[in-house]
Amino acid sequence: MKKVKALILRTAGTNCDYETQAAFEMCSAVAERVHINSLIENKDKIFEYDILAFPGGFSYGDDIASGKVLANEIKNKLGDKIKKFSLSGKPVIGICNGFQVLVKMGLLPEPKLFEQVSTLSYNDSDKFECRWVYLKTEKKVKNESNCIWTKNLPDIITLPVAHGEGKFIPVNFKLLEELNKNNQIVFRYSTRNGAIPEYPLAPNGSVEQIAGICNTKGNIFGLMPHPERYMFALQHPAREGFDGEYGWGKIIFQNAVDFVK
Repeated sequence: MKKVKALILRTAGTNCDYETQAAFEMCSAVAERVHINSLIENKDKIFEYDILAFPGGFSYGDDIASGKVLANEIKNKLGDKIKKFSLSGKPVIGICNGFQVLVKMGLLPEPKLFEQVSTLSYNDSDKFECRWVYLKTEKKVKNESNCIWTKNLPDIITLPVAHGEGKFIPVNFKLLEELNKNNQIVFRYSTRNGAIPEYPLAPNGSVEQIAGICNTKGNIFGLMPHPERYMFALQHPAREGFDGEYGWGKIIFQNAVDFVK
């Protein structure tokens, strides 16, 4: 059986790369942490991998804005390779700071466009928000998610968030309509029973409570919550797991590995 290889791209300030590597390894993938300088020196190295992950953290100290410096570096020095990898249909994920990078380089919401048309800005509370939140899984295509990463998830799951700039803002109402029409909104912040949440369950003030989106093809996924921090049920204070042993993050990473296989 094919051994799936995942590349976790890291740089100065990245701090969730080890957890992301462990998450893929739990799902029987070979996961490697690769510094961006190494990839810039050998740009075609990216095509040796089946999955690309942009982990969380505070890349380059979040100077200018969260993820902006890394997004510019990737687009200017690796843009053609990243775009080709993404358009090939291979799974790509950006978590928290990684989501900010995907949005600000323009890989989301659509790699063909490859232009920034949305952003993730400062939380309405104007402070760092760190807690467990509930997420509503959008299912509009045959009662299933359009995103390959979120297949087989229930309507409501819970994951932790930890960010200061997680407020998702599309450039205009037209883009928001397109995201809804094309089933590109993957997660929305929610209450436990699926109602529209208020602060603190709505941690940042995102437009329409958007917590994660994907491209139209469904292989590129960005989200502010951290699935790599909920691989085991024991990581949740109330032990909320999908089979008593694992957390919801296990399904998310396993979906991508199984998709490649």
